[in-house]
Amino acid sequence: MKSLIIAFAMYSKVPMPRVDWEKKALSWALCFFPLVGAVIGAVLYGWMALARYLGFSPLFFAAFALLIPIALSGGIHLDGFCDTCDALSSHQSRERKLEILKDSHTGAFAIICCGLYLLVFFACWSEVAASGRAALVLALGPVLSRSLSGLFAVTLPNARGTGLLATFTDTMDTAKARGVMVIWVVVCVAAMLWLDLWTGGAALLGAGLACLYYRVMSQRQFGGVTGDLAGFFLQICELGMVLMVAVVQKIEVLV
Repeated sequence: MKSLIIAFAMYSKVPMPRVDWEKKALSWALCFFPLVGAVIGAVLYGWMALARYLGFSPLFFAAFALLIPIALSGGIHLDGFCDTCDALSSHQSRERKLEILKDSHTGAFAIICCGLYLLVFFACWSEVAASGRAALVLALGPVLSRSLSGLFAVTLPNARGTGLLATFTDTMDTAKARGVMVIWVVVCVAAMLWLDLWTGGAALLGAGLACLYYRVMSQRQFGGVTGDLAGFFLQICELGMVLMVAVVQKIEVLV
């Protein structure tokens, strides 16, 4: 229970009781990370159902579909996205990029990239037909993105060796944690494909492309992963899933 509480206290704005961050509790906290996504997905699905029932316009629906994950997560992952964009846009050495990730100041490139990201994500949500089983697939997106982010965290080397991500990963049994995250990923993949082959396949394609980019970029630019990079991945993964679902749905209509 302490591990569960720590996971929600760290990665969401859901009110949680205070607990001591003991080594044993920290060692399993990351394994509950996808459950945070399940709560976000449930709220997101409720919004999709409500918007469909009340007949809200696509733009009104898209605005809150974009807002819900950010609000419930407290913006922690979007913050990592902004920091990573600043570091990548600096074109500095690997060591300097890691220093930029730790800098609490917000650079111009972070603001520009964040604005563009929100604009594109908003446009993608406004084009998605979030109804029926497709809505359930989209609601599983936050679960899969966090499962993959956690899997990368316990698989790829830590670029800095310290920091928030290291606080969670250094104390855990890496092999067991990796096994738990693989189970989360497999369950999400199977559920998405079972719910809707085309929509689920599209979402998985978007997630897969994000995984490929993240793996290459993090190793080449930073020599591994950090907490900020994990947040960056989560954001582009969720964008990629919604984007590919929107594209495939349009292709289905044309075909």
